[in-house]
Amino acid sequence: MKICVTATTGSLDSTMDPHFGRAQYFIIVDPETMEFEALENPGVSTLGLGIQVAQKIVKRDTNVLLTGKIGPEAFRVLSEEKVMVVTGVSGSVTFAVEQFKKGALKPADAPSWKF
Repeated sequence: MKICVTATTGSLDSTMDPHFGRAQYFIIVDPETMEFEALENPGVSTLGLGIQVAQKIVKRDTNVLLTGKIGPEAFRVLSEEKVMVVTGVSGSVTFAVEQFKKGALKPADAPSWKF
């Protein structure tokens, strides 16, 4: 399993970035070993980025996305690819992963951000 967490920096101690498409980093974590890969978001200020970012997350074989908010198009792309989207998450990357592992976070059934 791989969990993607939106983050403000490229470490597990990072604070989560609340916005999916505009997140500074995406931390892809193996929740069993806590090994991770940090991906910088090169188009953080580009409009319509959510779909492109969602496609990149899917290509990394990610199973779960933990974020604060996500728009409808990115949500659709991830949902179609069977990536579980969890919104309303905050704290550090490590804390978010631990909360998910404990079952304290539930999947979203709709996007949390509208244009």
